[in-house]
Amino acid sequence: IDIETAKKSQRIKRNDVLFAGSGETLDEIGKCVAYTKDVEAYAGGDIVIFSQNNVDCIYLSYSLNSDLMTKQKRKLGQGYSVVHIYSSGLNKLYVPLPPLPEQKKIAEILSSWDEAIEQVANLINTKIAYKKALMQKLLTGKLRFKEFSKKAFHKTELGKFLSPTPRPVPRPNSSYTALGIRSHGKGTFLKTIENPETVMMDTLYEVKENDLIVNITFAWEGAIAIVKKSDEGALVSHRFPTYTFNREIAIPEYFRHVIQTKRFVYELGLVSPGGAGRNRVLSKTDFLNLVVSIPSADEQKKIAAVLNGIDKETELLEKKLGCLKTQGKGLMQKLLIGKIRVKV
Repeated sequence: IDIETAKKSQRIKRNDVLFAGSGETLDEIGKCVAYTKDVEAYAGGDIVIFSQNNVDCIYLSYSLNSDLMTKQKRKLGQGYSVVHIYSSGLNKLYVPLPPLPEQKKIAEILSSWDEAIEQVANLINTKIAYKKALMQKLLTGKLRFKEFSKKAFHKTELGKFLSPTPRPVPRPNSSYTALGIRSHGKGTFLKTIENPETVMMDTLYEVKENDLIVNITFAWEGAIAIVKKSDEGALVSHRFPTYTFNREIAIPEYFRHVIQTKRFVYELGLVSPGGAGRNRVLSKTDFLNLVVSIPSADEQKKIAAVLNGIDKETELLEKKLGCLKTQGKGLMQKLLIGKIRVKV
């Protein structure tokens, strides 16, 4: 920032604790962080700065971000469209404080846990970036397996290997499982329809594992997926047509990656005419006329195995990350209220 802006801003000193003084919701206000650097820095007017005495600033920031303190801060929020919390309110917070040496030890433990979480998160991002780059090469033929290098990719219309396969069933009289598709290539999800009478259609359609399924209203936004085994038997409306594969030409394990590419989603947009905003509907005829360039079915299997292997590794890392976050949150709560004490 320039000198004039600095003069109008608040100077931050090492070991200060910074609070978010405003936010869109009660949960956003009062989030804080300890400033532990020696670099000269300044904060804007919405940041509340506290200079602490005889308290470990890192311990204090963990404590003030805990669920116990969040409940206190929620009571201090003021406003509607934008919620504010002021220093006068923050001064009223009650913070459990063990002796300073124990504060430092707790801060050290929680910081180490956060570092572990960050390392796993970075590994996940690396895996995702690696898969994206590898997928771009494998799906376009820029990178080939030696045994397939002499066999060219061939262009073919989707209709040559995808067959519309509706499986109509009467709308159930009791609760049932419905399937939806997330946009941006994020796959399917299941939900329970408790009251079928709220569904206007008398006929629904059953999905099966390895179907290609598309939401014709949001296909242009990447709402297309391959049905998972856990989705089998779920029901959809007529707006979610399903297709089965001719495995001699294309396999769903491979095509699951094709439909995630920017190029394919772009093509879906071209065959989804419509008006302004998000009101666009896929032409099922034009969809089957889209042309893709694909290798032989055998090479598709090998490409799918490589990419699916990376996905599996990423999934395991994501589970590990979730466990670390859950365990870390539980440990933090117990350390900060004294349920677990540390020896110094």
